[in-house]
Amino acid sequence: MHPEHDPAARWSGAPKNTAPTDVRRIVRLFRPYRGRLAVVGVLVGLSSLVSVASPFLLRAILDTAIPERRTGLLALLALGMIATAVANGVFGVLQTLISTTVGQRVMHDLRTAVYERLQRMSLAFFTRTRTGEVQSRIANDIGGMQATVTSTATSLVSNATAVIASVVAMVALDWRLTVVSLVLLPVFVWVARKVGRERKKIATERQKQMAAMSAIVTESLSVSGILLGRTMGRGESLSRDFRTESEQLVDLEVRSNMQGRWRMAVIGIVMSAMPALLYWAAGLTTGNGGPAVSIGTLVAFVSLQQGMFRPTVSLLATGVQVQTSLALFQRIFEYLDLPIDITEKPDAVHLDPVRGDVRFENVDFAYDPESGAPTLRGIDLAVPAGGSLAVVGATGSGKSTLSYLVPRLYDVTGGRVTLDGTDVRDLSFDTLATAVGVVSQETYLFHASVAENLRFAKPDATDEEIRAAARAAQIHDHIAGLPDGYDTLVGERGYRFSGGEKQRLAIARTILRDPPVLILDEATSALDTRTEAAVQDAIDSLSAGRTTITIAHRLSTIRDADQIVVLDDGRIVERGSHDELLALGGRYAALVRRDTQLATTVPS
Repeated sequence: MHPEHDPAARWSGAPKNTAPTDVRRIVRLFRPYRGRLAVVGVLVGLSSLVSVASPFLLRAILDTAIPERRTGLLALLALGMIATAVANGVFGVLQTLISTTVGQRVMHDLRTAVYERLQRMSLAFFTRTRTGEVQSRIANDIGGMQATVTSTATSLVSNATAVIASVVAMVALDWRLTVVSLVLLPVFVWVARKVGRERKKIATERQKQMAAMSAIVTESLSVSGILLGRTMGRGESLSRDFRTESEQLVDLEVRSNMQGRWRMAVIGIVMSAMPALLYWAAGLTTGNGGPAVSIGTLVAFVSLQQGMFRPTVSLLATGVQVQTSLALFQRIFEYLDLPIDITEKPDAVHLDPVRGDVRFENVDFAYDPESGAPTLRGIDLAVPAGGSLAVVGATGSGKSTLSYLVPRLYDVTGGRVTLDGTDVRDLSFDTLATAVGVVSQETYLFHASVAENLRFAKPDATDEEIRAAARAAQIHDHIAGLPDGYDTLVGERGYRFSGGEKQRLAIARTILRDPPVLILDEATSALDTRTEAAVQDAIDSLSAGRTTITIAHRLSTIRDADQIVVLDDGRIVERGSHDELLALGGRYAALVRRDTQLATTVPS
């Protein structure tokens, strides 16, 4: 598939250079909290004014109070300096509280926006995207932005205000010394911006590497991954692969932290040496007959200059951090901008009740419409309410794809699928979720109790309803015999239960939801004959009175279907009842003969 038509490829590909847009979008993230940020701005302004007042108090102490021995004035000025320190401390705590709260709320908004976007993506996206990469976007990328989101806005405002206030105060004290202090500032800003651009590039590489590591961990340390790795003797190989990926991440982390570090260190050294230059400049001015600078003015000026040193360096560092973080924001925004293939119409139809009449009208489907290779072609089928349809065919013939069109896990690319006469694309998602239940070969259970797994289908289900569903699925006696009964943890992906038990739990979960239309996607194909018989009894109980579409691998389970169709290369090549198709002597009859031979040669 071409990257332009593949959401997963667009998601995992190189980010586009959209930094200006990203900055505007970052600013918009804070818009709902502008009231709190205004309070932070007021606190920052007050803090800056208080900080600037301290050097003037110091000048008055050195030039007036001490030389003139005015002890009362000296006491007041000293108390004033103490008061500024106390006020700064209080303002700082309040700033931190509000800005951290705002930052965490923005982080929460980003996390939920990404998660909700994922929930709306089509099944095709998840079949092409590694789970570890998805998790990395939420955990590593959003987590990596935490420092920027929680402190950057406040830091920018606070440091910028402090620098501006300090410069104004320095000019008021002595404009000549101010020129000496600021002559190199444009160079420092240029250096910081250059370092930021370099770190942004490395940050993009680092996040991709973290996503790759996360994918390895998710896949190899899951229950399935551990089983596969150990039974294939690949434990050492997997460890070696992980070690290689981790070493690459180490290199990127070191490069990210050290990129431009020497240049920033030179800036710090120059600014730290500035007091010596100021003393030297003041001495030259006085020695050459220029206007003398008083000791109090000089000390106060140096105090201001040193006070400006911290916010200036912090402002430059924040600029570097913002540019670095743009790489993370860019990855998240790429995710949020992915097109949603399957959407609910604003005027979506709500069906209540649902009879369960399903029709496929000249349906075509292709996973990639641009490739010209359709998976389904010209499918015409009618399954009346309460009726049963079985779909058989070779692997890759389009059986599962056909069934996934009913609950809109995919959308048709031609024709339409209707439920009770309404195109499923016009129905609300709630209607489809209520109307169509799916039991697949891949049974998914959460790492939670049996009861919690069953209640996922119906959160308000009573204990009696859960037990009734389990009885119908013929799994109640087994659950009741467990030490913790329905409170038993099923384990990661249900590995504490056998295949047949997990399948019956899935059936019980679907019974609890009570959908009028049921999709059975090879629900017994992975089971042994004895277990299949038990599960089939549960399926028969589940199917009673429902419209049922069965994707069958073992033909013994579909003999009683009202209608059987045989798919080949996405087309219906045979249709009829079991007896009619046997009498036809075509592909279905050949499949039945194959099943019969397997049943006689493979022990149960």
